[in-house]
Amino acid sequence: MAKAAKKTTRGRKQDRARVAGGQKYEVAYEAKKTGRSAAAVKKTVKKVGNSRKKVEKRLGR
Repeated sequence: MAKAAKKTTRGRKQDRARVAGGQKYEVAYEAKKTGRSAAAVKKTVKKVGNSRKKVEKRLGR
């Protein structure tokens, strides 16, 4: 019997620091958070990259 994989929080912090432009729920969350449209969030992610800090700064949060 295989040993169960150990659950860690490694990677979660890195994941939260990114905005996945292809994931509807991530784009919707960021749009609601910043008060902008989903299209504006997607465009910003394409322009500045997927760093949450950069996206929020660009969107004026």
